[in-house]
Amino acid sequence: MNLRRGKGEGGRGRPERGKPGGGREKPGTQPRPRKRFGQHFLEAAWVTKIVDSLGASADDTFLEIGPGRGALTRPLAARAGRVIGIEIDRDLVGLLTGQQIPNLRVIESDFLDIDLAEALRDEPHPIRVVGNLPYNVSSPILFALLRAADGGRLFRDATLMLQKEVADRLIATPGHKEYGVLAIQVALIADVERVFTLPPGAFRPPPKVTSAVVRLRFRPPAVDVGDPKVFERIVRGVFLQRRKTLVNALKPVALILGRSAPELIEQAGLDPGQRPATLGIQQFARLSRASKSAT
Repeated sequence: MNLRRGKGEGGRGRPERGKPGGGREKPGTQPRPRKRFGQHFLEAAWVTKIVDSLGASADDTFLEIGPGRGALTRPLAARAGRVIGIEIDRDLVGLLTGQQIPNLRVIESDFLDIDLAEALRDEPHPIRVVGNLPYNVSSPILFALLRAADGGRLFRDATLMLQKEVADRLIATPGHKEYGVLAIQVALIADVERVFTLPPGAFRPPPKVTSAVVRLRFRPPAVDVGDPKVFERIVRGVFLQRRKTLVNALKPVALILGRSAPELIEQAGLDPGQRPATLGIQQFARLSRASKSAT
């Protein structure tokens, strides 16, 4: 299992790409963890724990993000009907294909570069997702999964290993300091739970952070937000100024939408003195619909 993890919070940058024609391992050797991909390989006992938590059956097709050396891929393929792995490291792609796992398909690509709907067009739907998200691109990958899930039609669920701080933001509820854009965007179209937490010693080499496994179960949107792009713009905009009152935090976004913040808040039936972090999905949806109905 390959963790291409970088330093810092999720969503700040991307794994560095290898140079064409360089950096290959010698034939017959096990690829070593690569610093440029932030690779950390999961110990066998924790692999078993993750596989058991999935409850995979022969009817399941899995998309694995970053299969690495195949530590999770092999036991998962033994239980699932089919596994599709997306791996950025070409040496690990060679290692995986060389294992000749009959129900495994390996795609050599950066996950963020791939058209998921097109790549998975001929696979049985809905697909289940599993993987370790690189720390430095965890948020972009999460948003890519949310965009592609199609209300649970393309992706049924996603079991993901993340930096614990990112997992905390994912499952946060209104009023908590971790609550923000990520929690709202996820809760709109998925139910999320923490499965378990992993210490640094669960990996070789050990990372400097604690990890957590979370599971997202995709579904149609929990509420009508009107225009999804307006909804996202409002959510992102107010959380840029999360310590301000709602009326002040909303002003820049309302201006872009051609409205005044007090007008939108009144139409949505909200308290202008609230802080953005106290609003739930229903309240943000009312703001979004108010904006749409006023244009």
